[in-house]
Amino acid sequence: MRWKAVYFILLFNFFIFIMMTLSGVFSTRDSILQMLLFLRYGAQYGPRVDAGDWFRLITALFVHGGLLHILFNSYALYYFGLIVEDIYGTEKLLFSYFLTGVIGNVATHIFYHDTISVGASGAIFGLIGVLFAAGFRKDTPFFMKPVTGMSLLPIILINVIYGFLPGTNINNAAHLGGFLSGMLLGYTIKPFSWKRRALWKIVAIGVIIFVVISYIFLIRQIPEIDAAIRRFKAG
Repeated sequence: MRWKAVYFILLFNFFIFIMMTLSGVFSTRDSILQMLLFLRYGAQYGPRVDAGDWFRLITALFVHGGLLHILFNSYALYYFGLIVEDIYGTEKLLFSYFLTGVIGNVATHIFYHDTISVGASGAIFGLIGVLFAAGFRKDTPFFMKPVTGMSLLPIILINVIYGFLPGTNINNAAHLGGFLSGMLLGYTIKPFSWKRRALWKIVAIGVIIFVVISYIFLIRQIPEIDAAIRRFKAG
């Protein structure tokens, strides 16, 4: 079995989740301590981004808010991610996942500025948007119809409507931002086309480097956050 990029993203998500679990993020009942711990692992928070933590727009894609959150997102990423990777290739999958996820987080920064935000759902909705738009291209093969275009509309509508219900605590800004940017990619990127493969490889390597740099910035900030956690526990 050839390992695909989707598997590595899933493994990294679970690695971060396990580290968070061991640190007590999900067991503490103190909201301030929990917020600090979320920030330690890369959560997005508008005021911190304003202060220069731009990298949180990237690292938040790999952070999840609980067991059900990561399980649901993992299933969706596994299902839709493998379809996109098979149709477009690994390089375009990485680019689409990263770009739509970041755009979803930018939308979050605008509409949920003062809220802690985590999760890969913006990027996952981006992949759904890619497949949705692909269904309306004239050059999309007929055998892709069951996983593209109008066949995805019920899933999209159910998730968007559910996200607007009171008390669901769902980030529709990330969902819609990711989905709309994914649609744009779906309209512009041709399925089963491996032209300019060398260029796409460079783009994919650039995405990976950007993620690594983001985590370098986060790791450099951890001692400061740990000091704040110690002061909070001592106080």
